[in-house]
Amino acid sequence: MRTQLAKKEDYTNKKLGKKEQEGYFTQLGRHIWKHRYMYLMLVPAIVYYLIFCYGPMGGLMIAFKDFNPIKGILGSPWVGFEHFKELFAMDKFYQVVWNTLRISVKRLIFGFPFPIIVALMLNELRSNKLRQAVQTTLYLPQFISWVVLGGIMANLLSTNGGIVNGVIQLFGGTPIGFLNDERYFEGTMIVSMIWKTFGWNTIIYLAALTAVDPQYYEAARVDGASRWSQLIHITLPGIMPTIVVMLIMRIGNLMQAGFEQIFVLYNPGVYATADIIDTYVYRIGLQDGMFELSTAVGLFKSVINFLLILGANKLARYAGEEGVY
Repeated sequence: MRTQLAKKEDYTNKKLGKKEQEGYFTQLGRHIWKHRYMYLMLVPAIVYYLIFCYGPMGGLMIAFKDFNPIKGILGSPWVGFEHFKELFAMDKFYQVVWNTLRISVKRLIFGFPFPIIVALMLNELRSNKLRQAVQTTLYLPQFISWVVLGGIMANLLSTNGGIVNGVIQLFGGTPIGFLNDERYFEGTMIVSMIWKTFGWNTIIYLAALTAVDPQYYEAARVDGASRWSQLIHITLPGIMPTIVVMLIMRIGNLMQAGFEQIFVLYNPGVYATADIIDTYVYRIGLQDGMFELSTAVGLFKSVINFLLILGANKLARYAGEEGVY
């Protein structure tokens, strides 16, 4: 008798579960259809990631194989973690990892707060026309490719006829090899990266500022709060979720120090300072034909980035913020 009741109860639960699932999928379908044009706008991004991000992930098997282009990825024999052992035994590998982390951390320290400060300053401007003009001027460098910008920088910073060194010599100084001297190359990269990208990041924070309720400022002014107090107690807390998300994304990309910029600007004379993981992968993979090692390096970098973004998101959760997920 008990067995029959148990079977009947299980059958009823399964039936209810199926109805709940059907109801969920029905609601989901209605939601997608209602916002179909919004979801349609996601299609190009989804296709991009499928083709250029998820599709090539099958090639990660090269890191665990003795790759032979004739046999292909699937036909090449497995070697396990041999390439990783070889990689971790190379002194050059630790040098490029250190260069990558050092450059990325300096960019994070000096570059991350800069667009926030600029956005707060622009938000305090009374003239909308002046704000728009400054904002447009600031984010224009984002649309200049590093190939073009690298040529401009090479001409401006050249020790032979460059405008910058011309000004230095005019004031009695000696020419500085900004792109040839290890002492100056790293600073040149960091400053140029901040100049190129901070305008675009400023727009993100300005957009976040528009979501702050103006009634908070009105109430603060009634209570006699100064503009500085409003900035500290209303503006910054209002955009803090955006700041946290941007910080998590930056920390998750610490192992990416800017391949395009460094590849355009660096030269063998500054390899000791400027050679990062991405440029190292390019040289040993495409130029030297060591596909297995380059894939192993790329996989190592991706795993570290993944762990960094998980850790940063966890810390954000502990600090009371929402995080990325």
